[in-house]
Amino acid sequence: MDDAGLIALARRGDAVAFSRLFASYERAIFRYAAHMCGRDAADDVVQETFLAVLRGTGDYDASKGTVGNYLFGIARHCVLKRLNAREIGSFDLDEHEEHTAWTDARPSVLDSLSREETVQAVRVAIASLPARYREVVVLCELQEMSYADAAAVVQCPVGTVRSRLHRARALLTTKLAAAHVEVGLRK
Repeated sequence: MDDAGLIALARRGDAVAFSRLFASYERAIFRYAAHMCGRDAADDVVQETFLAVLRGTGDYDASKGTVGNYLFGIARHCVLKRLNAREIGSFDLDEHEEHTAWTDARPSVLDSLSREETVQAVRVAIASLPARYREVVVLCELQEMSYADAAAVVQCPVGTVRSRLHRARALLTTKLAAAHVEVGLRK
């Protein structure tokens, strides 16, 4: 069964369908929310997102994009409510994901310390970006969404996503250069 079918069944009370849908998207939505409004709020955003699905808040329309885009759109709405409500704290990503994202080989102690400093500098730089720039970095760079998918989530033209991402990369480059950190972002 496809994800759209799982949404329909979950809304009718099918616990197995809901579990499958949740298992497919929970981690990605959690990572997005953690980057946008902090790890402490990420669990709440995930919960609010899937509760909205169960309540049927806004029907899924396949002509407007994928189920993933639909769920990220709901999560984005939850994140934006939180961003307006409080200041953003520091981001705390899953240590395992962080480690596997940066290396395949076992690093030396010096490499590990250097990598941790780089990761922390990148976290701080991303956290310091204005929300509209941070959001496209999280969606396009960290969640590896296409520009079109990110535009669907953010509800803006693809050109706007591209320009925001370009501006965000420039800001990150400046911030990281000031901290003497070298990191490669996807083009």
